[in-house]
Amino acid sequence: MPEAAPAPGAPPHPVAGQEPGGPRVLLPHLRGFAGRLIAVMVLSLVTVVGALAQPLVIRMVVDALADSEPIKGLVAALVALVLGVAAVNAVRDFWLQRVAEGAVRAVRTRLTAHLLRLPVAEYDLRRSGDLLSRVSADTTLLRNVLTTGVFDLVTGAVTVLGAAVVMALLDPLLLAAAGLGLGLGMLCSLIAARWIRPLSERAQARLGEMTSEVERAVSAARTIRAAGAEERESRAIADRARLAYEAGVRVARVRAAVSPLSMLGTQGAFLLVLGVGGARVASGAIGVGDLIAFVLYVFYLVSPLTQAVNAYVQVQTGLGAASRIGEILAIPAEDLHGRGPAPDRAVRTPANGAAAEGADGAPAAVEFDAVSFDYGAGPVLDEVSFTAPHGGVTAIVGPSGAGKSTLLALVERFYDPRSGTIRADGVDVTELSRSQLRSKLAYVEQEAPVLAGTIRDNLLLATPDATREELLAVLDTVNLRGLAERTSKGLDAEVGDAGVRLSGGERQRLALARALLTDAPILLLDEPTSQLDANNEAALRDAIAAVSRQRTLLVVAHRLSTVADADQILVLDSGRVVGQGRHHDLARENAAYHELAARQLLVT
Repeated sequence: MPEAAPAPGAPPHPVAGQEPGGPRVLLPHLRGFAGRLIAVMVLSLVTVVGALAQPLVIRMVVDALADSEPIKGLVAALVALVLGVAAVNAVRDFWLQRVAEGAVRAVRTRLTAHLLRLPVAEYDLRRSGDLLSRVSADTTLLRNVLTTGVFDLVTGAVTVLGAAVVMALLDPLLLAAAGLGLGLGMLCSLIAARWIRPLSERAQARLGEMTSEVERAVSAARTIRAAGAEERESRAIADRARLAYEAGVRVARVRAAVSPLSMLGTQGAFLLVLGVGGARVASGAIGVGDLIAFVLYVFYLVSPLTQAVNAYVQVQTGLGAASRIGEILAIPAEDLHGRGPAPDRAVRTPANGAAAEGADGAPAAVEFDAVSFDYGAGPVLDEVSFTAPHGGVTAIVGPSGAGKSTLLALVERFYDPRSGTIRADGVDVTELSRSQLRSKLAYVEQEAPVLAGTIRDNLLLATPDATREELLAVLDTVNLRGLAERTSKGLDAEVGDAGVRLSGGERQRLALARALLTDAPILLLDEPTSQLDANNEAALRDAIAAVSRQRTLLVVAHRLSTVADADQILVLDSGRVVGQGRHHDLARENAAYHELAARQLLVT
C-alpha cells in the first residue's frame, strides 16, 4: 500500500460554506420534478385561498345570527370549505413528500456516484466513516429543506400576504397593532436562527467523526477483541459521541430560543388586537363580527409566520448538511476519458526520441523512464527506470517502504509521477485515457479486498459476462475450486463483509482469480502469496508461470521463493533501482538482494 497519505497535486479542498452548496445543490435534481412541484404549488394556493375564506364565512354567520337570518347554507358552506381544505392539504403533503424523497434519492445517487470517482488521493486524505455520514445523515437533513423548509417559507409568505390584505381591508389600525407585536417577535427569532447553520454544520461534522470511529472499530472487531482493547475503543467512540452530543446541544439551545421569542411576539399581538379591537368595538368603529374575523385572521397570520420561522430554522440546519455534500461534489472527479499529464509534471523524453523496445523489436509492455514521485513528505521513487517486455514475469523486491506498491499504483495512474514518463506498449500513459489504460491492466492489491456478497459477485466484478464454466475454471487455476463446492449454494455462497467468512489465503486467491478472469494483457500483483501456505504457494507459482506465457506480469514480492524463477527481478531500495537481473545472478552480484535472499534462507 502507499507509504504515505497526502498525494501531490491533490485538488484543493473547498472550505465549508464557500463551495457550491446550499439550495443550489438540490436544483439539478429537482428538474425532473417540475410538474409535481407546480401541482403542489397550485394545491398550496388552493388551500391558502380556502383558509383565508373561512374567517369571512364565519363573519357572515355571525352577522346573519345578529340579524336573525337563516344560517344553514352558510354553515354547510363553511363545513364544506373546511373539509375541502383538509383534503387538498393531505394530497399536497403526500405529493410534496414524494418530491422530497425523490430529490433526496437523486442527491444520494449523484453523491455516491461521485464518491466512487474521486481521485485516489482523496481517499488517502479522508476517513470512510465521514464520507458515509454525508451519504446517509446529511442527505436525510435535505428532506427537511424541501418539506418543512423552503416550501413552507413560500406557502407561508403567500398566506401572510393574503391575510394581511384582508386584515387591511377590515381595519388598518388593528393590522398595525398586530404587525407591531408579531414583527418584533419574528425579528428576534430570525436573528437567533441565523446561528443555527454554522452550529448545525459543526454538529454534522462531529457526527461524521463519530461514524468514522464506529466504522474503524467494527471493521477491526476481531483485532480489538484479541487485543483486549474493547474498553479503550469504547472510550474513544464515547468521546466522539460526547463531542457530537455537545455540538447537538448547542444547536438545540439556539433552536429552543426561537420558539419562545416567536411566542412572545404572538402573545403581544393578541393582547394588542384585543385591547385596541375592544376599544374599536366599544366606540362603534367596527362590529363584533369584524373583530371575530380579525382575531381569526391573526391566527392565520401567526400560524404561517411561526411556520416560516421554523422553516427558516430547518433550512439553516439543512444548508449545513448541503454545504458538506457540496464540499464533496465540488472536488473534481477522476477523469477516466481525458488525456494529458498532470499540470505540474515534468516529462522526460528518451535521448533517441523513441520508447524502449524488447529483444524482438516490439515496444516494452511497461516502461519506466526516470520516474520520480513523492506523497508530499519526501521522495518515494527517485529516477526509476526499467522495462518489462511482453510476456514473462518482472518481479519487484526490496525492503518495506522501498516504493514497490507505489510503483504499481503509478502504472494504474492512481497517481501521476512528479517527473519522468511511464509507457504502456510504447505509449505514454498520459496519452491514453485512464479507462483505456486500465482496460489493459488487472490489479490485485496488497490487501486483496473481497467485497460483501457471493463468490460469483466477486468474480464477476470486472468480467460481468463470464460463464459459470469460466468461473469454475479460474477457481481451479488458483486452487480454489473447493470453495465453490463447500456448500450447496456453490458460487452463490456468501463470503461475508469484506470476505470475513474466508481465510486470508482464500481471500487472496479469490482476488487473484478475479484478476485472471479478465483479458487484460498486463497483470499487476502486489504480494499475491503473502498469506498462502506452501502447497497453495506452489500451485499459485505454477499458475503464474502458465499465465505469463500469454501475459505480462509485474509482481511485488517479499517472499523471494515466489519469484525466484522470474524472467527479471528489480531490486528497489529507498526508492531507487539498485539491482536488476535474474535470481542467481543477483544473489551472486548484488549485495542488497543477497542480504534479502540470505534472510529467507535461499542462499548461504
